[in-house]
Amino acid sequence: MASYVFDPSAQPSVAVEGTDARFPVRRIYCVGRNYASHAVEMGSDPEREPPFFFCKPADALLEDGATLAFPQATDNLHHEVELVVALRSGGKGLSLQQAKATVFAYAVGIDLTRRDLQAEAKETRRPWDAAKAFDQSAAISALVPTEDVGLSKDSEITLAVNGEQRQYAQIGDLIWSVEETICALSKLFELKAGDLIYTGTPAGVGRLVPGDRVTCSVAGVGTLELQIAEKSS
Repeated sequence: MASYVFDPSAQPSVAVEGTDARFPVRRIYCVGRNYASHAVEMGSDPEREPPFFFCKPADALLEDGATLAFPQATDNLHHEVELVVALRSGGKGLSLQQAKATVFAYAVGIDLTRRDLQAEAKETRRPWDAAKAFDQSAAISALVPTEDVGLSKDSEITLAVNGEQRQYAQIGDLIWSVEETICALSKLFELKAGDLIYTGTPAGVGRLVPGDRVTCSVAGVGTLELQIAEKSS
């Protein structure tokens, strides 16, 4: 038995809908600008350029119904609703057929972003880690196994703040499909069971303030809710 200088942190995990089991999370990958409408609103070319990726730590997860402690070091916290894919297996250089077979389940997620820090990083050509990979920055619903998912190209993805809709699209609006995204990612990293992939957000991203209640959904998958806490002193 290995001994450690202190007790290891608990394994990050996500609930699996309809069971007592939990999905152990290894890594969280996120896709940037995977809806043309969002690319345009962020000042980028909406053409089908190769996807790019960034990561969040596995312990950044925030589960459904939780209260988000308003993040420090920001005055411009943004919401980005996303379809999330959970992998049962992985590999390198996967084909589309192989990529499809790696998917264990789907979920609804929010990529929370400190937009002011991201803008600073872009301006200085520095990494986005401080803007994207902070504590509780990866909100997620319970996972729904693929056999229980009713997902199609017409499935709507939406987000509302205090009952007012801000984001809306259909899954068919993705520039890179789930399988294509997994293929592209597998050419950069060896994917493994326990990986989560946040597949991109549609237009309508916007600011969250203390006291806001966020509700979002992906038709055929599920819903996700969270509350934004007051800023700590």
